[in-house]
Amino acid sequence: MSFLTLNLDSVNLTDEQFSEICQNNRELKFERTVSGELIIMSPVGGESGNREADLIIDLGNWNRQTGLGYTFSSSTIFKLPNGAARSPDAAWIRRERYLTLTPEQKRKFPPIAPDFVIELRSATDNLEMLRSKMQEYLDAGVQLGWLINPQQQQVEVYRRGENVELRNLPTDLSGENILPGFQLSLSPY
Repeated sequence: MSFLTLNLDSVNLTDEQFSEICQNNRELKFERTVSGELIIMSPVGGESGNREADLIIDLGNWNRQTGLGYTFSSSTIFKLPNGAARSPDAAWIRRERYLTLTPEQKRKFPPIAPDFVIELRSATDNLEMLRSKMQEYLDAGVQLGWLINPQQQQVEVYRRGENVELRNLPTDLSGENILPGFQLSLSPY
């Protein structure tokens, strides 16, 4: 996914203005960094879209079996506690945390950091931007994150308070104590 980044520090978009930009431009996908940069992301190609769908299916099937929380697609923007508005490729939130949100908060951009996120690097994604995004997730309260990098046949595992773990594909990933029993087997892409 290619990115166009606009620095809007001097504009200071409110949450409502950001939401309005998103609603008035539904054909585009937006994010906002913690520093106020507006990011316009291009759509992914078929290969990345298929891989992303498989990840959401695996996470969703596990969640449907356990009933422990809620699974979200890349179309969901989360308003993070640090002020960023981010849209991971796949995300999951524990049931008891999500149920604290009001119905209106659930309808809009939920003001909550997911417990778990997956970012899947597409051929046009800038790796350093994705790494920065993963760190932003952790800083906002995400407990576990996976940055899957098919171009280098690697996965970066992000955990709060720990160094990033690098794994080569193929590998088996565990949801650890955040997603109990969730296992994802990744073969080489």
